[in-house]
Amino acid sequence: MNPVRRLRRLAATLAGLACALLAFGAAAPAALADHVPPPSPPMWDHKPIPLIPAHGTGPVYKVPVHTVVIGGMPGWQIALIAAGAALLAATVAVVLHRAWITRRKPLTATA
Repeated sequence: MNPVRRLRRLAATLAGLACALLAFGAAAPAALADHVPPPSPPMWDHKPIPLIPAHGTGPVYKVPVHTVVIGGMPGWQIALIAAGAALLAATVAVVLHRAWITRRKPLTATA
């Protein structure tokens, strides 16, 4: 094997590993983040809030409610993952078909 080709492969492998390490390093803070709720006050410090005399006896106002989605995944990310999975499946199917074609015995015509 040509030494230049060997060095090129080694450099490509090291560059790929460096990029993978960089990607894991960039994703690690988000993956390891944790939501810690604020500490609750002790139970003996709780004082009940007195209700006003007209509490619950006024007119009812209809307030529009807006749904808030916390977390989840946007639609474009789902579409991107589906497209990537389809391309990966097609690539694997082509590679397996070509490997199967090269291994099978050729058909011979018999008279």
